[in-house]
Amino acid sequence: MPMLIAKRLAAVVVILLALTAVLFTLQQSSTADPVKTMLGPGASRQLVLDTRKKLGLDDPLTAQYVRYVEHLVHGDLGTSYRTRRAVSTDLGTFLPATVELTLFALVLALLLAVGFAVATTLRWPGANAFRLLLLVGASAPAFLLAIGGIIIFYKQLGWLPATGRTDILDAPTGPTGLLTVDAVLHARPDVLGNALQHLLLPGLAIAIGPAVSIGRVLRSSLVTTLRTDYTRTARAKGLREVQVMRKHVLRNSIGPALSMTGLQVGLMFAGVLVVELIFAWPGLGQYTAQSIPVDDFPAIAGVMLLLGVAYVLINTVVDLLQAAADPRIEA
Repeated sequence: MPMLIAKRLAAVVVILLALTAVLFTLQQSSTADPVKTMLGPGASRQLVLDTRKKLGLDDPLTAQYVRYVEHLVHGDLGTSYRTRRAVSTDLGTFLPATVELTLFALVLALLLAVGFAVATTLRWPGANAFRLLLLVGASAPAFLLAIGGIIIFYKQLGWLPATGRTDILDAPTGPTGLLTVDAVLHARPDVLGNALQHLLLPGLAIAIGPAVSIGRVLRSSLVTTLRTDYTRTARAKGLREVQVMRKHVLRNSIGPALSMTGLQVGLMFAGVLVVELIFAWPGLGQYTAQSIPVDDFPAIAGVMLLLGVAYVLINTVVDLLQAAADPRIEA
């Protein structure tokens, strides 16, 4: 296990260096002049030249890249051309809303996936209807599910809210920035209930597609494991099917599903950024959408780097969880 952890951490470093190289290359190939974007169209030519020299943009590309990586290591993601604040400060403001929505969607996806796999494998009553509903939902992109959810559950039925994180004006804003967690810490059940209502529609729009992908892989693994000799032996001992599933099948079937979960996280990040725009969710999607029209590359690169780091780390954790679930996995 220690050797596996060391290898995965080394791979993380290599991947992140490659990611920084891609972002640096994109910045260099951009047609927008960062200095003119920063100073505005009315800046004099001399001021532009002086600023380029001050920022080191006339240095060789290798020196610029080394400096870029050094700044990233120290948490310096640059300054946003639009907000005039440090990108790290902006990300700290918008990140909690995205984290909360992503975690909620991931939990929903895992619950739906396990329900899909177990119900169809054990052929519970209503399993086929549940399977059909999920498959229909997964056939549509996240933004279409989001719009459909707003039309049905907000416009027509009036069951769920369509925008924002909460309707409560005095909702707590700390210490975590995650509204549901802060509501629990401040003993505010009204805020918790309202926040969960706001999370449900965007969370489902993001979760349904990954849930079906994970559920299919898990179901296939469950079916294979149920045919093994040790499963037949467990049945011969008189254990009920649910007990066999819980004690002998799930752990031995979870590896492929964990791998698929890691892959689906990247798709969930893309879905989150789009869905946030539809629901006016104050997260990284809104921040990115506001930065693109003004060529605010430091802000865009900061979001891309943050999501890339999160994706790599999550997949590393998934690899370690697979090793913990199946000791046969070698370093």
